[in-house]
Amino acid sequence: MTAARRLVPALLREPSFRRFWFGQTISMFGDQVTGLALPVVAVVSLGAEATQMGLLVAVGLLPHLLFSLPAGVWLDRVRHRRRLMIFMDLGRALAIVSIPVAFWLHWLSLPLLFVIFFAVGTLSVVFDIAWNTLFVAIAKREQYVEANSLLNISRSLSSVGGPALGGLLIQVFSAPIALVADALSFVGSAFFLTRVHAIEAPIEHDPSSIRSQLAVGLTFLVRDPIIRPSVLSVATMNLFNYGFQGLFVLYVLKYLLVEPGVLGIALGVGAVGSVLGALISARVGRRIGIGPAWVAGLIIFPAALILVPVAGPDLPMAAILALLFAAEFVSGFGVMILDINGSAMLFARTPDRIRGRANGAFRFVNMGVRPIGAVIGGVLGGVFGVRETLLVVTVAQLLGVLWLIGSPIPGLKDLPQPPEEASV
Repeated sequence: MTAARRLVPALLREPSFRRFWFGQTISMFGDQVTGLALPVVAVVSLGAEATQMGLLVAVGLLPHLLFSLPAGVWLDRVRHRRRLMIFMDLGRALAIVSIPVAFWLHWLSLPLLFVIFFAVGTLSVVFDIAWNTLFVAIAKREQYVEANSLLNISRSLSSVGGPALGGLLIQVFSAPIALVADALSFVGSAFFLTRVHAIEAPIEHDPSSIRSQLAVGLTFLVRDPIIRPSVLSVATMNLFNYGFQGLFVLYVLKYLLVEPGVLGIALGVGAVGSVLGALISARVGRRIGIGPAWVAGLIIFPAALILVPVAGPDLPMAAILALLFAAEFVSGFGVMILDINGSAMLFARTPDRIRGRANGAFRFVNMGVRPIGAVIGGVLGGVFGVRETLLVVTVAQLLGVLWLIGSPIPGLKDLPQPPEEASV
C-alpha cells in the first residue's frame, strides 16, 4: 500500500461511499453560498426588515413541520429512495436558479422569494429523510461515527470556503447571481448519486392505517429513554437558535455595517473551528464517551454565540470582526462535536424497520420548531430591538440541557443498541 493511499480514510476507498461523499460535499459548498446570499438578497435587494427576515426563514422551514411525518411514512414504502433523492436535487436546482432568472427579468419580490424558499424546503424534506435511509445502506454500523466525521469535515470545510466564496460572488456579481452556484451544486449532487450503488433496506408491508403508521415514529421518540431527551434538548436549542439565525445577517449588515464580502471572509476564517471539531469529534467520543461528548457540544455551540450581540455598533470594526470570528470558531467547534456524535447515536438507536417514520418524526419535532423560532425572533426583533432579541435567544438556547436531567445520555459510553436488541 502506497503512502498516499494510507492517508486516504478507509471509507473513502469504498466507491459507493466516496461518490456519496463527493456529491454531498459539493452540495454543502453550494448551501453555504446560499446561506449568505439569500439573506443578502432579502436585506439589500428587497429591503427586508426584522419581521420579514424571521418570516423568510420560517417559510423555508415550514415544510419540515407540515410534511416530515407523512413523508416518513411514505418513504418507508418507497423501494428506490436513491432515485427519489436525485429528482429532489434536480428540483431544488430549478427552484434556486429561478431567483437569478427573476432578478434578470425584474420580477424578484419578497412574496416570490417566500414561494421559492417554501418549494426548496418541501423538496428538502423528502431528500433529507431519504438521505438517512441511504446512509445506513452505505455505511455499516461500526462505521457510523467515521462516516459522520467525514461528512462533517466536508461540512466544516464548506463553512470555511463557502462564505468566502459567497461573499466574493456577491461582491462581483450581486447576491441573486451568486445563487447560481448553489443550483449547480445540486446538479453535482444528483450526478454523484446516480453513480452510488447500495442495497437499500427491504420494504416491510404494514397493513395498519396511515394514522397508526404516523404514530409509530412519534411513539418511538416519546417512549425511548435515549431518543426522547436528546430530541427535546436539541429541539429547545434549535427553537431559540433559529430566532438567532433569522436576525443574524440583518444585524451584522444593517446595524454593525459589515460589508457582505467581509462578513463572508470573517465567517469562513472563523469556521476553521468546525474543521477542528470534525477532525477530533470521533476521538472525543471515544475518550470521554459518546453521551458526554454530545452533552459538551450541546453547551459549547450555543454558548459561543453570545459574542454576536456583544459586538455592538459602538465598537471599532476590528473588534466587531474579531468577536464574529470567535463566535463562529467556538460555535463551529461545538456543533461538530454535537452533530457527529449525536447523529451516530440516533442512527444506531433507530430500528431499520421504522427508520423512515422515526426520521420523519425526529425532523417533525427538531425541524418543526425552527420556523416557530424564526417567527418568534423576527417578531421580538421588531418589537424590542434586534440586538436585545439576539441576546435573549442566545442565552435561552442553553435551556435544552435541562431535558438531560435524569436521562442515561450523560453516562452513555458507546453507541446504543436499537431497543429490541438492547440488553436489559
